[in-house]
Amino acid sequence: MYRRVNSGRFIGLTTFLIVIVMAVFTWVMYGMAQQVFTMTDIMIELNQSMKTMVGTQVSMAKDMHNMSLSMGTMNSNITEMNQHIGSMGQSVGSMSETMVTLSGAMNNMAGNMNRMTYDIGQTTYAMSNPMSYMWGNAFPF
Repeated sequence: MYRRVNSGRFIGLTTFLIVIVMAVFTWVMYGMAQQVFTMTDIMIELNQSMKTMVGTQVSMAKDMHNMSLSMGTMNSNITEMNQHIGSMGQSVGSMSETMVTLSGAMNNMAGNMNRMTYDIGQTTYAMSNPMSYMWGNAFPF
């Protein structure tokens, strides 16, 4: 048995098998290294994408802050406009009441103009026919 283990064929065969196993192991390790290399490239690209995404989020946060400020300004402007519209509503209501009063005054003035026209007509008749006017309209002319 000692001769078999130390024989040239056995040592050559074992060395050859060790070399084959080491070649297979090296080949497997090379494949794993390629996978690690690919994964590293993917992680670098992911890092760049994350940086871009963070930059976009920072820009978006600034834009949202500016939009919030603009909305606050718009809200105060709308509140002020609402107050002005309320004031305008009161003014229109007051103007409506004034128009009612003015309409009544115009109606009274029209009545007074009617009476004044009648009085002027009577005066004109009296001036043009004094005798007829003084004796109670006895003469039809």
